[in-house]
Formats: sequence, C-alpha cells, structure tokens
Amino acid sequence: MRIAFMGTPEFAVPVLAALLAAGHQVVAVYSQPPRPAGRGMREQTSPVQQHALGHGLPVLTPASLRQPSAHATFAQHALDAAVVVAYGMILPEAILRAPRYGCYNLHASALPRWRGAAPIQRAIMAGDAETAATVMRMDSGLDTGPVCRERRLPIGPDMTAGELHDALAAIGADLMVEALNALAAGSLVCLPQPVAGVTYAAKIDKREAVIDFTRPATEVHNQIRALSPAPGAWVESEASRRGERIKLLRSSLTQGSGPAGTVIGLTAGISVACGHGTIRILELQRPGKRPMPAAEFLRGFPLSLGARL
Repeated sequence: MRIAFMGTPEFAVPVLAALLAAGHQVVAVYSQPPRPAGRGMREQTSPVQQHALGHGLPVLTPASLRQPSAHATFAQHALDAAVVVAYGMILPEAILRAPRYGCYNLHASALPRWRGAAPIQRAIMAGDAETAATVMRMDSGLDTGPVCRERRLPIGPDMTAGELHDALAAIGADLMVEALNALAAGSLVCLPQPVAGVTYAAKIDKREAVIDFTRPATEVHNQIRALSPAPGAWVESEASRRGERIKLLRSSLTQGSGPAGTVIGLTAGISVACGHGTIRILELQRPGKRPMPAAEFLRGFPLSLGARL
C-alpha cells in the first residue's frame, strides 16, 4: 500500500516501524512541528519525526492542514491510505477524502468508550477492568468512525498508564498491519460503532494531578497509576521545609485506617490512610531527582509515622 503516516508521540512509533517492516510504501510522514522542551527550552523534534528521519523518510511538519496549499500537497502523494496515530491535529474533509481507501486511525480504547484525547489515563482513572486497541476508518467526527479491528486488553489492578501505553502501542502496531493487509486484499470490514456507551476522554488538566487523601483509597490509587509516569500525581509533605511537590508513581491498596493523609505504616512501602481505606506508596520522585522505590526514598527524606501528606 502507498500510504502517508501521521503521528507525533512515542505511542505512534511502533506502528510506523511495523508498517515499514511489513513492506508498505510510506511516501510521507506528517508530524507536529518541533516544540521547545526541557530545561533549556530547545526545540525538539517529535519521536515520530526522529524515527522517520532515521529511516530516510520525507517528513512534513505543517502548523495547520486547513489551507488549500496543504490539501494540494497531501493530494499529490497519490495515496492508497493514510494511517493516523496520535497525530494531535484535526484532519479536514479534504484530507480525509484524498486517499483512495480513506484514513485509518489507531485509538487506545474500546470505542465508543473513551473517545478523545486521553483514553489510557481516563480508563485507569475510572477503574476500568479492560480496554482495547482499535483501528477505525476516520470520518469528520471525534473518534466516531466505523471500527475495522479491535483487540481487548485487561487492565491489571496496579497497572500504570505507562505500562498500558506500551502494551497498547505494541498491540496496535500488529492490528494496523492486519487492517492494511486486509484493505489491500479487499477483505477489510468496518462496522459502525454502537450508539450506546459513548464516553469522552478529556485532556488531563494539571489540577487533576493534586492528590486529595480524603477521597477513597481506590480513587487515589487509580489517580496515581493513571498519571504515572507523566504528569505524575503529587502531594506536599509537612516533613519538607521546602514544600516540595513529591510525585507518587506507583501504589497498591492495603489494610489499615487513620486520619486521611496520615502515614500509618513504613514497612514494604509508605502506607497512607485515605477517606476510606489505605494505599501503600511504592515508588516516588522528588523534584529534580529520578524515580525511586519507597525504601530508597525514605533514606533521604524525613518521613515518620504520623506525618501528614
């Protein structure tokens, strides 16, 4: 198949790699423009652009696809299909109509549940027991197109967003190759999404990263793993004179009770009482430091029984 690949973050890279390995002709790669990042705020190219350039592929980074000139450039590729994975830009009708067989998107949820920007985080935050990698043929709606392939994946009780991200990216890469091979053979079937069960995965707001231990332990635990490794759910400790924001990156549910936000155990982790139930914090990160297990964290941070977070 003669295709264009449109993607930006690390999640999209395995799909691009799988398409190349399967022998599809990637004639153009579209990615978000370089953005300032890091302490020095230097412009950095996206993971997809880096991978594409490493394989000698032509890369386009338009700031918008709304201009007629962008439509004309896209049409000149004479595509059989376009593959879209976390591109981060709305595709106008002229782009959607340009490829011979349409545009195909990999979405990290069991559609129609969790349409939108943050399906992995929202599924974990809601306590979902499973999710899916889904290939759909795109239309003008927000993740509303017919589903062509779907593969379900259980979400473990302590699985983090980072772990689920990697698992879905790997599954999605295989799924997209399957879909394109079926498309080339004329056997790809895409079915309309159910009307019932629609939910939207809104982008994560930075205010959602603040942990409130008056909430039930299950909700706090889901918040921690949904936001790990980034942006990281955080707390401040009375034990820190500098008012450090400490990110909690891994946790589990445990037994115990006490005033909400109080450290009630320091064995095999840091047990903190919640509004109902208790969580055990297993991995933390101080500002400017690497993530570390709870035992290592405690060797350099003054936290004792009865301390409040």
